[in-house]
This record gives sequence, C-alpha cells and structure tokens, in this order.
Amino acid sequence: MNAYSQSNANANTSANWNDFNDAEAQQGAFDLIPKGTIVPLRMSIKPGGHDDHNQGWTEGYATQSFETGAVYLACEFVVTSGPFNKRKMWSNIGLRSPKGPTWGQMGRSFIRAALNSARNVHPLDNTPQASAARRINSFADLDGIEFIARVDVEKDSKGDDRNVVKIAIEPDHKDYAALMGGVPKCMTGGGNSGAPQQAAPSFAAPARPTQAAVSGKPAWAQ
Repeated sequence: MNAYSQSNANANTSANWNDFNDAEAQQGAFDLIPKGTIVPLRMSIKPGGHDDHNQGWTEGYATQSFETGAVYLACEFVVTSGPFNKRKMWSNIGLRSPKGPTWGQMGRSFIRAALNSARNVHPLDNTPQASAARRINSFADLDGIEFIARVDVEKDSKGDDRNVVKIAIEPDHKDYAALMGGVPKCMTGGGNSGAPQQAAPSFAAPARPTQAAVSGKPAWAQ
C-alpha cells in the first residue's frame, strides 16, 4: 500500500471514531427470546478441528471437549426475520459421548428434523425422494442451512439464563408454511405422511467446496 492509499485508509477508519450509532448492539443488551417462540434461522458451524474418518467426520467441523472427550458440532443460530431478526444463539449438536449413545442419538434426531424443516420433508414421508433429502455429503451441507426452530431457555455455566435451540420445526407443524414464507424449493409428498400427492423432484444435496481441516481446538470448546 502506498502512502496515499494508507492515508485514505486511516482517514476512513478515523472519520467516525467518536460516533458509535452504527455499532451493533451488544448481545447482552437484549432480553431473552421467550421460551417456546418459533423462529426462522440460519445455522453455521464453528470448526473445532476434530476429524474421525471412521465416522465420516472430516473437514475439521467437529469439536472434541478437552474435559469430557465428547464430540459435537458447535453451532451458531441467527434469526433471519421477524421481531427477533439477527438475534444469535449458540448450542451444541451431540455426535458422540463417552457416557453412552444417548447424546449422539439426540444429535442425529435434531439433524434429521433440521433437514426435514429446511427441505420441506414431512417427518413420516419415507419415499425415495424424502430419504435422499435426509442425507448429507458431509457436515459442510449443514453449515449455512436455514430452517424453523423453537427457542428454549436453559442455564449457562454461570447459572444465568440463555437462549438455546434444541427443537427443529418440521412441515407437519401448523405454522411451518407461514414461517417458511410460502412453498420451499424442495417439495416431497405422499409416502406415509398423509399429505396430498405431489410431483416430487429427486433431491440431491448440493456439492460444497472442500474446507481445509482446522488444526487444534478453539479456546471456547466445552
């Protein structure tokens, strides 16, 4: 960068150094989203650098706890519309626990429901199209997925209340269509859902670029 460019960059940086109106509100300034509120959101995964090729966990998406040895996806959820637009929540999706299979099974159930919600698949639909929609190529397919979820409240490590996401809202819920903003792109019908028969395109998870594995584990890993 030449001296002129550096001067302009410094000027742009310091032009509003004393005006904080355009700064984002801190998360702690918000009241909690009421428990049970249903919101549309986008989920992103914070890579923890843990891979297990025997399980198919690659690209560094999973995190392993230093304390317990449990493996999970550390997820951030951002509300995408409505009165709580842009609010953020953080929850872990269990993959494996030394204590037994329960936590991992709960995580699989949540991911199944999230895929149903994102791809408009009735939970009782067992057609080939629905089965294809519940498959992913890797955890990269979940990074950025948008669906409907119910907000919950639980205690954090300090005993304070915080919002979390534990339940995805599937197409059999009465408010699903309205919250998804109409008919989603991927439609599946028939099967055992009891829903009207519809022409259902074959679903194929979009190819995602391979992300280089992240080494080590972040300080926030629990």
